[in-house]
Amino acid sequence: MNEFIIEAIRLGGLLGIFVLMALENVFPPMPSEVIMGFAGVLVARGQMDFTPVLVVGTLGTVAGNMFWYWLGIRWREDQVRGFVNKRGRWLTMEWDDFVRARKVFRRHGEWIVFLLRFSPFLRTIISLPAGLARMKLWRFALFTFLGSLIWNGALLLGGKMLAGLITEYETVASWLVAGAIGLGVLWYAYRVATWKPRSQR
Repeated sequence: MNEFIIEAIRLGGLLGIFVLMALENVFPPMPSEVIMGFAGVLVARGQMDFTPVLVVGTLGTVAGNMFWYWLGIRWREDQVRGFVNKRGRWLTMEWDDFVRARKVFRRHGEWIVFLLRFSPFLRTIISLPAGLARMKLWRFALFTFLGSLIWNGALLLGGKMLAGLITEYETVASWLVAGAIGLGVLWYAYRVATWKPRSQR
């Protein structure tokens, strides 16, 4: 399975990496840990170059995050409030939670965008409040790029360093990847199942 993914990434080349990284931030078909990690294997094999993969992958990340930023810019406050009130359970938040988060975001938004690029669960969704808070586009793009550059670089370097182990222990690596994805799904399912409005707590 790992070799299949690696070969698919190799055949797609830099354009494929850009598209996968963009899609991963809109509707994740495959987490960036897998894309950049396996791209690192190709770098170790001499089939791809580190710097172009890093830059193109990071630009793909920024492009994907622009989708959620654009949605945030487009929505009016009454639309957002109606959505949060209607979908509170699935968002695991209430309108008051959103208002407080927005205040913090307006004070420290750039650094929140930067730091949450290292969070497996929050790095994509943070782009929506950035748009809702009307963060300047150039600031959003810059801090997203910088945070993503570091994160993607670490994944790429990790894949390069562990290339031999990933290939040798393909089954174990596949289970680790599947386990990481599964844990993310279980964490979200737990949040949804246990979430209650303040009026019911």
